[in-house]
Amino acid sequence: MAAEKASSAKPAITPKPQASAKGKKEAVKHGPLTTKQWVLAGIVGAFAALGLATAVVLIARGIAGIDGVESFMERYPGEYHLPESAPIGFPGWLAWNHFFNFFLMVLIIRSGMLVRHQKKPPAYWSSKRSPKVSINLWLHQGLDLLWLVNGLVFLVLLFATGHWMRIVPTSWEVFPNAISAALQYLTLDWPTENGWVNYNSLQQLAYFTTVFIAAPVAAITGYRMSAFWPKNVPNLTKKYPIEVARALHFPTMLYFVLFILVHVILVFSTGALRNLNHMYAAQGSTDPAAYADNWAGLLYFALSLLVIAGAWLACRPMILASIARLFGKVSAR
Repeated sequence: MAAEKASSAKPAITPKPQASAKGKKEAVKHGPLTTKQWVLAGIVGAFAALGLATAVVLIARGIAGIDGVESFMERYPGEYHLPESAPIGFPGWLAWNHFFNFFLMVLIIRSGMLVRHQKKPPAYWSSKRSPKVSINLWLHQGLDLLWLVNGLVFLVLLFATGHWMRIVPTSWEVFPNAISAALQYLTLDWPTENGWVNYNSLQQLAYFTTVFIAAPVAAITGYRMSAFWPKNVPNLTKKYPIEVARALHFPTMLYFVLFILVHVILVFSTGALRNLNHMYAAQGSTDPAAYADNWAGLLYFALSLLVIAGAWLACRPMILASIARLFGKVSAR
């Protein structure tokens, strides 16, 4: 009888979870903050950046107003005279090389971030000569090879045509002139310049650092981290551990991002039409006022952005897989 009563007893009802006191849903977080908190943090950060920038400008103007500093800036206006044999202007090959470099750098940064943050690759690529790698890494390494070829072409033509004198310092005066140019930028009384003839010394040092220091570091560290690194050289592997390459590769990428950002800002803020004509249309003059209202360079720049945007959108697994099959085998595992 006890068993029959137990079997006929009604099952216990599990209480439903209580809603919150106010009936509100918990805010969704994007990382450590909610959407509203990110917006507030952005507003506060923008005001803080504006205040810091204002303080920097005021301090720089105060320094520039000191008698000794004024004399220094008069002696070193921000640039020095190049050798008489230095070429003037931007040849057509340099404009094309500049476009290819920008195009490849944007895609290299995008593919690098995909590799860095991928949890499970959408597909894998392999060939008879190469081990299996994620399709994102295949894209990144393929773009790296194209970038290196473009860089070698640039270096050969740079030294063959004498244009190396425009980005390689030929006088110790480059350093005091760079300090003067930096101070002029900080005061917002920017140095008058004509890139068709000569860069200011700060620009020259920046271009030299990018071409002859940052680019080789990116190439060497990338090679060490790639599947192309030889496996049968244990002594070399021990002397150059992969941890060192990883510690240098990502900061170098951040340098390129910062360089591109500052470069684009200065191009547009110091005479967009004239500068874009130099860089994309290979048009310019010793007269800095010439080509200041010519829209050809801007048109070419806009077309280049469309090409880059199309390539950016094309970096999707299905499209990448169809391209990667031309060079090897693509598999899901």
